Amino acid sequence: MNPRNRKQTVVTVFDGRTHHVALCRGERDGLPVFGWGEAPSTLLTRSQLRAVELRPNGQDPVALLVFRHHRPYARETVAELFSIERAAAYRPPTSAQRAALARAMEARRVCVDCTRVQEYCVPTSTRQCWACFELEQIDRPGVAA
Repeated sequence: MNPRNRKQTVVTVFDGRTHHVALCRGERDGLPVFGWGEAPSTLLTRSQLRAVELRPNGQDPVALLVFRHHRPYARETVAELFSIERAAAYRPPTSAQRAALARAMEARRVCVDCTRVQEYCVPTSTRQCWACFELEQIDRPGVAA
């Protein structure tokens, strides 16, 4: 479809305090749909909010951002857009949360066979370090190479 022939709709987006009039590509699930680079500057995705140290603060999405990737997979991606004005400041994790995350990351590095902490995350399919996995594969009578 030629972008010039694309039907655009005028929509009013309420972002908490003000109404913004913008051109959108239509609606999906009752939310206005914007393309890449078409959304008003007062609407951001979750990752964009995180980059400016904000969070959605429990608000529902105000609009959707829909775009397609370039080759080789050309799939459609949908991202929710949130209002900057309704967003709240990012809360840094507490010391207890940081400690819990550190323990969880260390648990991902422990081999179940030799119980040593590795420098890398062990695969979740085997929970074994590479040395233990290779020893198990040598001991197993398998397919000849």
